[in-house]
Amino acid sequence: MTSTVPAPVTRTAQGSALQAVLLDMDGTLVDTEGFWWDVEVEVFAGLGHALDDSWRHVVVGGPMSRSAGFLIEATGADVTLPELTVLLNEGFEERITRALPLMPGAARLLAELAEHEVPTALVSASHRRIIDRVLSALGAEHFRLTVAGDEVPHTKPHPDPYLFAAAGLGADPARCAVVEDTATGVASAEAAGCHVVAVPSVAPIAPAPRRTVVSSLEEVDLTFLRGLMPLR
Repeated sequence: MTSTVPAPVTRTAQGSALQAVLLDMDGTLVDTEGFWWDVEVEVFAGLGHALDDSWRHVVVGGPMSRSAGFLIEATGADVTLPELTVLLNEGFEERITRALPLMPGAARLLAELAEHEVPTALVSASHRRIIDRVLSALGAEHFRLTVAGDEVPHTKPHPDPYLFAAAGLGADPARCAVVEDTATGVASAEAAGCHVVAVPSVAPIAPAPRRTVVSSLEEVDLTFLRGLMPLR
């Protein structure tokens, strides 16, 4: 599946300035942040190295190049970044073929956004091959656009992924609500100028201007997202 540019955006409700909703994938819609860490532990065990559990907070939510590069440097493993990338992607793909649990509230939120025809994009640091596998469970029909980490010049925490998604939906980033679970993703969305809903999955995230922190997607619905935007 490739990224596509949809038809022009229409307003989602009378008096609401929300133009689009942009959603992260791992740890936000699907309960897979732990999967990545488990795969990293298994791969490095095969290379003869044990990972320190404290490193989990360093690698969570970031692009694979950063996470894998950190782990190679931290362990001194005799593996190149391209080789490790292949091993991690293959291990993750094998893991999600066994189970791919959705986060609580994810299916309901996606259904509500679709019902009200809210332009929605999936924006992930994962590679296209992984996103396309996950979409079979999430339902590709829920997204007008999907953005993979290997399809933008700079992935999260750079603003490129969310700027690309907003442009593809014909939306003003300042009128987009982003749902993220990690500090890396939040930094990307905020740098793009979006309003952010943080649903922390591994490490805590503090509230801030234009950032709302909730404990679960079950607290997030269309009314909640529209309420993030000033009326215009």
